[in-house]
Amino acid sequence: MTVLGVAQAVSGLYLVTNSLSVAISVWGDEGVSQRCCRTQGEAHAGLVTFAGILLLAVAAWGIVTALQFTTRKPGLRISARAYCWTVLGLALPLFALLPFLGLLLLGVAIVALAWTTDREIRAWFPDEPFRAAGG
Repeated sequence: MTVLGVAQAVSGLYLVTNSLSVAISVWGDEGVSQRCCRTQGEAHAGLVTFAGILLLAVAAWGIVTALQFTTRKPGLRISARAYCWTVLGLALPLFALLPFLGLLLLGVAIVALAWTTDREIRAWFPDEPFRAAGG
């Protein structure tokens, strides 16, 4: 999960620092010939910046969760699973913008999600909340 969080942080930093060039590559820069108006790419640069900040926030969640694994606190495995599902949801739009990073995040998120459901991993964490007796 730490690797996944770092990859997300790099993607988020790229989107924040290069928001105008990413927006122009996605939405184009034609259509406006006057100085008073903005192109489609310029108009959507804020959306790309917001996506980058969102990726940075989710990356921080994953890194903090991964760093707390040694404490074996109850609920960490649930947080890890929720984080992986969130990353899966964010990897698909990122795949449309940056195919290589989107595919990388998607693959690592699937592996991390499968890792959190492993029997040995579940046994390592203390009793999870919401675990029914005998289940």
